[in-house]
Parts: sequence; C-alpha cells; structure tokens
Amino acid sequence: MHIRAVLLAATVAGLLASQFAVAQYPTRPIRVLVADAPGSAPDTITRVVGERLGPLLGQAIVVETRTGSNGNIAMEAAAKSAPDGYTLVFCADSMIVINPHTYTKMGIDTLKDLVPVSALAAQPNFLLSAHPSVPVKDFPEFIEYAKRANPPLAYASAGNGSSHQIAMEMLKLRAGIDLVHVPYKGAGPALMATMAGEVSAMFSGAPSVPQIRAGKLRGLAATGRSRSLLLPELPTIGEFYPGYLLTTWLGLFAPAGVPEPVMARLRAEINRVLAVPEFKTRLNATGGLEPYVITPQEFAERIRADYEKYATLVKQIGIKID
Repeated sequence: MHIRAVLLAATVAGLLASQFAVAQYPTRPIRVLVADAPGSAPDTITRVVGERLGPLLGQAIVVETRTGSNGNIAMEAAAKSAPDGYTLVFCADSMIVINPHTYTKMGIDTLKDLVPVSALAAQPNFLLSAHPSVPVKDFPEFIEYAKRANPPLAYASAGNGSSHQIAMEMLKLRAGIDLVHVPYKGAGPALMATMAGEVSAMFSGAPSVPQIRAGKLRGLAATGRSRSLLLPELPTIGEFYPGYLLTTWLGLFAPAGVPEPVMARLRAEINRVLAVPEFKTRLNATGGLEPYVITPQEFAERIRADYEKYATLVKQIGIKID
C-alpha cells in the first residue's frame, strides 16, 4: 500500500507540475524552424512576426534555419520535438500539402504529426515571366511560341515539387505545351538563372516584380483569381484557361500533442500581431504578401482541401521525388 501511495503521489505531483508549466507558458525562448536561407521571404516573415510576438509572450523568438528536402528536414525536426510549444516550424503550403504526394518517402505524416497553430500570410498570385530574349510580347504569344519551339523551352523552378514547378506543369496540361524543367536550389537562384538567360521562363512571386519593371524580365500573366495588385496590367491565366488558379499560404505549425492552453495562447498573440497595420505593410514589402486571417477551423479545412486537390494534380502531372 505504501508503494502504491508513493506512486500515486508522484503521479499527482507530475500532473500538477505539468499543469503549472502550461499555465506559466512560455518560460523560455521559443524556437521557430525555417526551411529557407537567411534573407529569404520565409526567414524575413518569421523574423517580422517574431519581433512583435516575442514581447507579447514575454520571451524571445529564435529563428533557426533548417534547409533541405523542400522543407521536409525542418518539418521532421519540429514534428519529433517535445510537444510543449517551444518548437514551431514555419511552413509554406507546398511543404504540408504537396510534399506528401511528390516524395516517395517522408519521415512524418504532415496532417497527423504537425498541427496548424495559425495562418500568417498569403500570396494571391504567382507571376509567369520570360527572359527578354524570348520573342513574345504577351501571354498568348508565349503559348504559341512554346508550342512551336524545337527543342522545347526550358523553365526554372525553386526545386522539384515546388509551387513554381506545379504552376508550370498545370499550365502545360491546360495549354498543351511542352517545356523542360530545370530545378534550382531555391526561388532566388531560379530567378537569377532566368534573368541570366539560362532558361526561358519561370513562375515567381513578387520578388520578380522589380526585375519585370526594370525590363530584365517580361511579365506575362498571374495565377490568382484576380489580377496582381503589383502588376494590374498583366492578365490572369484563368482569363484564358478558366479554372486555372494557384495561390499560396504560409503559416506556423507545432508538433502534435501541444496542450490546448498553449496553442490558445500562441493563437491569441499571433492574432494580435496580424491585426497591426505595420505588419501588413512589412508583409507587402516582403514579396507582396497579405496577412491571412482565418480561424483555426477554417485553416484546417483549407489544408485538407488543398491536400486533396494536390493529390489529384500531382498524380496527373506525374511528379515523383525519391
């Protein structure tokens, strides 16, 4: 009886200590893993969020780079960390909803081993751009030129299975054109290669806008529901191919099992950050992004819907990464 009493007391003490730790959260710095290099849009956004989130939580937000495998390395590290709210991971939608369908092997299940803390930002458009040496003035001419090109035109992407590749492969299916994929290690190198003329075209985010305005690239079309606010003169691809749509979202995720009070505290403070006008201004300056304010339930539903959409699309395209 004495041993059982001691074990019961120890169990109760452990539970009380755990509840106390949750109630006092956070008591030390919070680590956020980022799958892109320092200076990239994800790294910049995470730091912008951290600058405001840290003081609200009373602890520093430490950004830690974990590059490689289109974000799989960062996601796996986060998923296998202690579910205590002290390790989070910044994810682009492609990491959560595209990677599981393109990689033949993954160390985690992105829908079960990671849980969404909060959406942060959205990019309403990708932009199709061509090197000025490509003899086209607009999107219809690009499609016709690509159909006649022999050998096929080459296009750049941020890597195998990236949103950049998905966008072009979607266009290839709809327009009946053939282009050769050249993957690079990130959006930055892909953009530099396109400007250098190593490839003929690419899909990119708002970082390509200055190059388009400077004449170093020729903007052709956007991928959103409506025209880009940054380049409203460019048509959407959907104007030519109804139903073509590709937008992206960015958010914070935690390992499964984080106590709900901790998740609630994180979400509440992140919502306060998203409501600050300066945050929107900083996002706009970081690649033309917009704050993405939705409820946790709406975010979970968006993730599930995108997961199923890309499962079908990747199968149609036939992308597989070993």
